[in-house]
Amino acid sequence: MSTAVNEASRSDMNNRLAETDITRWHLDSSSRGQVAWTYDNSTEREMGEQSFETKYWLSIHPQSPIPLDNKGNPFEAAKNGFEFLKRLQSPGGHWSSEYGGPLFLTPGLVITCYITKTPLAAEVKAELVRYLVNHQRQGNDTCDQGWGLNVSQKSTVLGTALNYVACRLLGMDAQVPMLSRARTTLHALGGATCIPTWGKVWLSLLNVYDWEGVSPMPPESWLFPSFLPFHPSRWWVHTRQVYIPMSYLAGKRIKTGLDPLTQSLRGELYTQTYESIDWFSCRTLIAQTDLLSPHHPALKCIYSMLAYWEKICPQTLRKMGLDHVYGLCAMEDDNTDFTHLGPINKLFNFLVRWDREGSDSEAVLKHQLGLSDYLWMTSKGMFMMATNGSQLWDLVFITQAAVEAGVADTEDRSSQETIVKALGWLDKCQIMENPKHYHSSHRHMARGAWPFSTKKQSYTVSDCTAEALKSVILIQQKLAYTPKLVTKDRIYMAIEVILSLQNSDGGFSSYEPTRGPQWLEWLNPSELFSNVMVDYSYTECTTACLTAMSVFKAHYPEFQTSKIKQAMESAIKFIHSTQKEDGSWYGSWGVCFTYATMFGLEGLSVNQESYENSIRAQRGCQFLLDRQRIDGGWSESFESCGQKVYIQDTESQVVQTSWAISALLAAKYPDYRPIKRACKFLMDKQKPSGDWEDHSIAGSSNGSIIVTYPLFNFSWCVFISFYPLRAKTKRDSLTGFEL
Repeated sequence: MSTAVNEASRSDMNNRLAETDITRWHLDSSSRGQVAWTYDNSTEREMGEQSFETKYWLSIHPQSPIPLDNKGNPFEAAKNGFEFLKRLQSPGGHWSSEYGGPLFLTPGLVITCYITKTPLAAEVKAELVRYLVNHQRQGNDTCDQGWGLNVSQKSTVLGTALNYVACRLLGMDAQVPMLSRARTTLHALGGATCIPTWGKVWLSLLNVYDWEGVSPMPPESWLFPSFLPFHPSRWWVHTRQVYIPMSYLAGKRIKTGLDPLTQSLRGELYTQTYESIDWFSCRTLIAQTDLLSPHHPALKCIYSMLAYWEKICPQTLRKMGLDHVYGLCAMEDDNTDFTHLGPINKLFNFLVRWDREGSDSEAVLKHQLGLSDYLWMTSKGMFMMATNGSQLWDLVFITQAAVEAGVADTEDRSSQETIVKALGWLDKCQIMENPKHYHSSHRHMARGAWPFSTKKQSYTVSDCTAEALKSVILIQQKLAYTPKLVTKDRIYMAIEVILSLQNSDGGFSSYEPTRGPQWLEWLNPSELFSNVMVDYSYTECTTACLTAMSVFKAHYPEFQTSKIKQAMESAIKFIHSTQKEDGSWYGSWGVCFTYATMFGLEGLSVNQESYENSIRAQRGCQFLLDRQRIDGGWSESFESCGQKVYIQDTESQVVQTSWAISALLAAKYPDYRPIKRACKFLMDKQKPSGDWEDHSIAGSSNGSIIVTYPLFNFSWCVFISFYPLRAKTKRDSLTGFEL
């Protein structure tokens, strides 16, 4: 293994696994945004020198130009940050980055490849193992020497059982010390019988858990009329797209054949012999360490009825259900060109196509080829990302920061080229047609939208479309040197998509308007995640769409004037309604109250509400000011997301601090001293190379999932660094800001 693994961890590695030389890995980013890490096995290093981009993401510390000094000047800090970003830009015009955090994804990849006999390259297997070794929990607590749901979290049954299995399937011996420790933890937590449903499904597919111990998920539920409020097409899209293939796999009880390794795993994962387990009683047995969302009594009742239904379901009806969900899987493959919304439904779809069409089918080959889109290499090893990247999402904030900070409005040719390349990628990334199976696969309109990652992934996302639209307008309207690549008609298409996503409460959902009633949450079967059954209105998405409409209206006042006015008024009312008594807003897609309060105050500013004239803005500002640390920064912990109260982390963070500054400035907070202290914190944290280092967690979802956004260190810090100077020129009262 690479020298990045310490000697204690190295002793845990199975000697049969090949070592890799981290200097031979290369990041290949296509013009469309797909990423692929490749390993140069050649003696002559035919792939040549690693790029700056590759070295940065592998923490090899690429050679930087002469060290930069921000001189205590915010604009110099912004310029220095942008200079670093220019070097980090991918050849296609976007910025590549990891999208990590969860530890339950890589095991699904390994299990799927094992079942389908999809070969993984030796260097990939080695790095997958190294990542798991590096993220195993350390310490003396025997209940916490496994893996958590996410990185840096305490051991859970799901994380420990699945990652233990992954290590074994990748070639590690059961008796190596790290797996012995993990096994002790797993048994102390109750063993794999109390793994959540997702884990029960994965282990059943591998034939190391019995399908009799999995709650029913009948595929024939898709045969109900779609107008019924509980029809699966009305569920939130992520839940829906996982349930479709999962219902096929569970409906057929697919499992691989036993071999010596899986036979051994049957004896390693449980606290009793495999043959003695009462599997039916394990259906709803979930460890407390893993239980975020307990089953509602309504779901328990439904499970009891479905248990009986499983015994009497006519085979002809089951076949109809299986055929229907298979068709939905095939349509999803076509719609996304085998990329998919996320890794779980991609892997389950892979298994469905493998079961139905055979290992030599074209669909299986395409699934195999697409696996690399989800793999990301780091200095600590390789893992499976939570999507195929965050390319669009990162690009829009970087470009907005560059334009708003003034560093893009320059005569410097290299800076101009960076922005033009980014605009070119935005141009190519806009979705120009609805999916092939638009209506029959229950998809929302996509024509005119932008996705979260790449065009190939093809899903409409409300805030991604909104932020991309803002970026396009800013770049094309504010910078004289940029070509007008995105035409007026296409900009109109984007605003039509945004208008289509508004809910009756005035807010905006993530992927599509809310389709089902809120009581569908009673049927949440996940145990791991909260609020996943319908697509709710979110403060962050609402403000993104509101500000996009505001920017659009300023440049294109003639289009859909009355509709946009009404939509903006309704969005403002939603933002008013979701503010909490303490002045904050709860964040669903970032950590957490700081993130959403920034969006809340920005939304109020569109309505001309500021600290001077709005009690709402005053309360929002006070919430943030009460939580500023002595060093001037802010430091909210990811734990806030699950606890739903503000929890402070151990030290200040540059991204959190940038969000808080942005919020205060959006509200026109009149006392500049706390903002000055916060900006000085950002200046002091900038490295001589121009970048900022912050390993804290910025993103979240579903109340329990960690999401990493490494490029937020740049986009938000560059954006905020120039803000004080811009504010100073607008308000004469702001004097003496020099740091």
